[in-house]
Amino acid sequence: MDMFRILVVDDEIDFLETIVNRLEKRKLNATGVTSGEEAIALLKEQLFDVIILDIKMPGGMDGIEALREIKKIQPLVEVLLLTGHASVETSIEGMKLGAFDYCLKPIKFEELLQKMGAAFEKKSTHDKKIRDAKIKELIRYPGRVFDQD
Repeated sequence: MDMFRILVVDDEIDFLETIVNRLEKRKLNATGVTSGEEAIALLKEQLFDVIILDIKMPGGMDGIEALREIKKIQPLVEVLLLTGHASVETSIEGMKLGAFDYCLKPIKFEELLQKMGAAFEKKSTHDKKIRDAKIKELIRYPGRVFDQD
C-alpha cells in the first residue's frame, strides 16, 4: 500500500491505541482521536485519505453525525464505519451519506487493511480525475491561472 494518512475515531481507548499502533508498525501514517468532535477539529487543520469511524460513541456526536460533518469539511475523504452493534440500518444510513463501507467489530486486522487499501485506491482515483480535469482546463484556457480568487 502506498503511504496514506489515516484517522481512527473510536471512544474505546484500548481499541484505538491498538489499531493506531498496528498501523504505525506497518509504516502507515495513523492518528487516533476519541470523539467525533475531536475528529472534526482535526479535519479542519489536516488532510486525511481514509477515516475509520466508530458509529456508536457516547457524548454529543455519534458516528453518523460526525460523518455528515466530515463530508462537509473533506468531501473526498473515504470513511470506513465501525460498529460493535450489528446495526445494519445505521450502516446503510452511513453508506447513503457517503461512507465507503462498514465493518462489524471485532474485525480481523488484515480485513481492515484490505478495506482501507480499497478506500485509498478509490480516493486516489478520484483525486487523479480532478487533477487531470484541472490540467486540461489550464491547457485549454491558460489565462484562467490568473483568474483565481
